Amino acid sequence: QVQLVESGGGLVQPGGSLRLSCAASGRTFSSLTMGWFRQAPGKEREFVVVISRTGGRTDYADSVKGRFTISRDNAKNTVYLQMNSLKPEDTAVYYCAAGTYYSGTYYSPDAYGYWGQGTQVTVSS
Repeated sequence: QVQLVESGGGLVQPGGSLRLSCAASGRTFSSLTMGWFRQAPGKEREFVVVISRTGGRTDYADSVKGRFTISRDNAKNTVYLQMNSLKPEDTAVYYCAAGTYYSGTYYSPDAYGYWGQGTQVTVSS
């Protein structure tokens, strides 16, 4: 079993930055592929980014490429999402997810077996 706890969400103005964190427990963190998804009101959960066990591979959604950066610290059992140049359309609840392997369908929520409770990110002036 894996427990995931997100933090770092909040209200930010357009063009601003936020860093989300996701702390994991219950399983060897370095054995987990980690992802971030987001869900806006009335919309389906959307893939944002994924990172491999060692951090050597990442894949980003086109909508965030060049603005968001994922990283992980296996010594601290934590994955981070640095979000820069935020836009109103980035407003959503952001979820951390963990999977046991880097799936070929990493962009699908079905590829992840564990989820955090989510943290709200609101981009508004």
